[in-house]
Amino acid sequence: MLIQALKKLGQTLVVLMIVSIATFGLLKLAPGDPVQIMLGAEYSQETYESMTRELGLDQPFLVQYADWAMNFVQGDWGTSYIARTDIFTYGFKEALPVTLTLAFFSLSFAILIGVPLGVLSAVKKDTIFDAGSAVFALTGTAFPSFLLGILLIWFFGVKLQLFPVMGYVSPWEDLRLGIYHMILPGLTLSTYFIAMITRLTRATLIEVMDEPYIAAARARGEPGWRVIWVHGVRNIAMPLVTILGLQLGTLIQGTVLTETVFNLPGIGQMLTSAVLGREYQVVQAGVMMTAFLFIGVNLLVDLSYPILDPRLRDRK
Repeated sequence: MLIQALKKLGQTLVVLMIVSIATFGLLKLAPGDPVQIMLGAEYSQETYESMTRELGLDQPFLVQYADWAMNFVQGDWGTSYIARTDIFTYGFKEALPVTLTLAFFSLSFAILIGVPLGVLSAVKKDTIFDAGSAVFALTGTAFPSFLLGILLIWFFGVKLQLFPVMGYVSPWEDLRLGIYHMILPGLTLSTYFIAMITRLTRATLIEVMDEPYIAAARARGEPGWRVIWVHGVRNIAMPLVTILGLQLGTLIQGTVLTETVFNLPGIGQMLTSAVLGREYQVVQAGVMMTAFLFIGVNLLVDLSYPILDPRLRDRK
């Protein structure tokens, strides 16, 4: 198992390197001159050339990439000329925790709502409740998150005034207020995943309930709740973890819109501001963080399989 983990870790590092090279190259092809944007409307040619040399933009592509990669690994990500702060502090210490908090609340809402709803749909198969949950699942997967966020703000924030409509409070500083601010953004981002988990749980559980070990558990006289929630639901863990890992890209994409709608200072809003301001170093840092999150979570998903299913463990 250790050898497999090391192999997957090596593959992860290779993928991250490929992503960094591709992103660095594509940003070089993007329109706009970052030096002109930094200097503003009025500047001299000598100032322009001096700034170009200072940033290393007069060097060949491979030299620029090697310098950037070495600095990036050491934590020197450059400086944001719009935010007037160090990019490492701006992205890793300030924006990333906000995005991770939003993702945590979204996945928590999705699991806590989607799994019970899917279980009840499977138990009440072909009933009105099952049909209603199917309509909800189809609607949830098709409903745009940015529109849902605007509707939630209008109804719960403006009309009922139950929740704040923007802003962020760290749960580490104030747990109650942090959760209070994350309810609407978390529900907005989690709606798609609630619908997806509901459908997956229902389909998987219906198939599992026909297995011989379920019949054996019932024959032993175990209570119905134990047959469903212990023997049945336990076997949906692997497909659930797999689909959540594969859908992480959708989650990260949703954070961009959700953070913009609710004015959350996360990676999504950081990337949006950086793209509009042609801050290529900030974009590169944001892309690398999101790539690391995506690849890292998929690595954890692969490594969790032997834990979730003992049959996949090495037998030596």
